Amino acid sequence: MDFFTLFGKYLLMLKGMFTATENNRMFWKEYIRQCVDIGIGSLPIVVIISFFLGAVTTVQTASQLVSPLVPLATIGIVVRDSILLEFAPTFLSIVLAGVVGSKIASELGNMRISEQIDALEIMGVNTKNYLILPKILGAITTVPLLVGISAVIGIWGGYIVGSWTNVVPAEIYITGIRKDFVMNYVNIGFYKSFIFAIIISTVPAFYGYYVKGGALEIGKAGTKSVVVSCILILIADYIVAAIAL
Repeated sequence: MDFFTLFGKYLLMLKGMFTATENNRMFWKEYIRQCVDIGIGSLPIVVIISFFLGAVTTVQTASQLVSPLVPLATIGIVVRDSILLEFAPTFLSIVLAGVVGSKIASELGNMRISEQIDALEIMGVNTKNYLILPKILGAITTVPLLVGISAVIGIWGGYIVGSWTNVVPAEIYITGIRKDFVMNYVNIGFYKSFIFAIIISTVPAFYGYYVKGGALEIGKAGTKSVVVSCILILIADYIVAAIAL
């Protein structure tokens, strides 16, 4: 199918989530389950990746500061701004597109192939509202929280590694992350996280919900959803940066 056909089908899917709502108790239970799956389930990899992102940024920035005219506090500034603007929201969202996106696509794809979605629709359940909307709301709720945790751990990881390796004293690093702090960078990071959360949840849901065939097609749908999500995240990242900065 061409781009406009796919995009129209995507918009119709989003519209279908609000045409008929399901039982509030059922919906709330599914929403909480998605928050736990996406948030708690992704937390370990978020912690590991964020720590080493901060650590690598600190070590590599320190290795580039060969001039004595550049103060060591610059390392803290570079790590802070890099983590807040790019690494925490964008890099982490690309990772989550693979972890969370493939899970959403495979889950919905398996339900479609095994005719569970058809059975729910025969019983009068709005499957778009019951199966897709909680995933989107769960991602919108948890991804910004994960981005905030990632930013804190990334900056802390730079502090720990900088102290251990003696590339930057702890007090100078802290001076750097406090110097010329721009609150708007935090806002931009959270703006990006909300947009990326929508991409991470809706694109895999679209490919998984409309998959046709068997197990091979589910795998292809998961792969395609991750690729498309990553491309859209990078495009959205540029657009937000161009507008906000």
